[in-house]
Formats: sequence, C-alpha cells, structure tokens
Amino acid sequence: MDGWFSYMGASSLAADPELPSILGSPAKVRQAINKASKAAEVYRDAAAARGDRVHTYCEQVALRAMGRPHRMQECREDLAANGEQAFAARFDEWWELYRVEPLAPEITVWNKTVGYAGTLDLVARINGRICLIDYKTKGTTRDGTVKALDDKVVMQLAAGMKAEESLVDPVAGEWEPWKYGDSPMLLAVAIGETEVRPQRANPDILKHHWWKFCALRRVWEMSADVVAAGQPLLPVAPPVFASAGAAPAAAMTSTKLA
Repeated sequence: MDGWFSYMGASSLAADPELPSILGSPAKVRQAINKASKAAEVYRDAAAARGDRVHTYCEQVALRAMGRPHRMQECREDLAANGEQAFAARFDEWWELYRVEPLAPEITVWNKTVGYAGTLDLVARINGRICLIDYKTKGTTRDGTVKALDDKVVMQLAAGMKAEESLVDPVAGEWEPWKYGDSPMLLAVAIGETEVRPQRANPDILKHHWWKFCALRRVWEMSADVVAAGQPLLPVAPPVFASAGAAPAAAMTSTKLA
C-alpha cells in the first residue's frame, strides 16, 4: 500500500502541466509536492464516490424489479453526468442475462453470538438458487477486462451467510431470524465499464474464511480492550546511584560482637 501511495504521488507530479514552469521556484515546487502527496487520497475518495453511485443504481434496479418505489432513472442520469454510464449499461446486460430475481436488496444482518452486523448488497434467486451477492465496482485493465476481485470478498460473504437475524423494520427496530443462510450460493460481482464478471465463492473452503473472520473479529475486540486498558508505555526515571566512595548500605549496618 505504501508503494501504491508513492506511485500515485509521483505520477501526479510527473503529469502536472505546470511542472516545467515551477522548477525554478522552490516555493512552487513545495506546493506541487504537497499537491502530489494528496493524489492517492483524492483518487481513493473519487473511487469511493463512484462505487456509491454504482451501488445505488444497482439497488434501484432491484427495487424496480420488485415493484417497489425506486429512483433508477435518476441514478442512471447521475452516473451519466459523471461519465460512468457504461457501468449501468454493463450491469443491465448482466441482470438480464442471468435473469436475476431480487428478494432483498441492501439487507442489514446481525450475528449476536460473534458480535457483528453488516449489509448485503442483494439476496436474489438465480436459476432457482438463493444467492447472496456482493457488488464491487472495479476499473478496467490494459487489455480491456474488468480488474480482478480481492479474495477477501469471500470472507465478507461468509460472514453474511452466517448471520443470525435480518432487519425487517429499521424504524420499529424489528428483526427476524435469518432465512437465507442454508447453503446459499455466494456471489462476488465485479462491475466494470467493459463487462460484469460474477464469481462464486468456493464452497469447499468457506469454513476457513469464516474462521479467519472470527479471528479478526476477536483481534479487533482485543485491540479495543488494549486501548481502553490505559497507557501502554510508562516513563522510567534514571536510577539513583550511591555517591563514589560511599560504603554499601549493608556494610554500614552496625554489628556488635559479644
């Protein structure tokens, strides 16, 4: 990650159109370096905003398919205003090709035993099979394909599958037992501008990802306990040494012989 931040900063500085004119001014060079140092942060924030827009559009598509109030057209126009309409077009193609039947978009789940809550992008039925779906908005590789998914998405999906309850009414605080955890298919869906690529979590290794999630949850909990426990490092004063030539305390003790 440090290397990526360095790369983004260097790339931003190298691409600055004002670079030739500022090289003779130390003050302007410092300003340019400061600007470049924030390039990774700007890129990250822009990618997060794009992901939010794409996710919102996907949710609205599901709501429309369920006959519920939606803002699909408005969200599509929002994507187009940001030059991101290709994400919507590819998603629509995937939705029709796979004949997705949405059951619960953006559903909040809770596991009291382990102690976590989260939101699944979509619970749907595809070809008769219950699927828990997590969308990931991805960029495009140099060969025109959508960028690869991170393996940690399997851990996120496993945590969703292991939920114990799901939220029914957020206003009333009503929950119900989780009814989609019985051997669902876990799908990670990479949404790009050139294609949408769904991938299935390997069912043979789900238990390992679940154990990893629980271990990380425990580490997080212990980290919070460590922070709350108090100051971990304490100052140490220099030791007090006896002055030169002074007899040790034991030698100065008076001893009487009878």
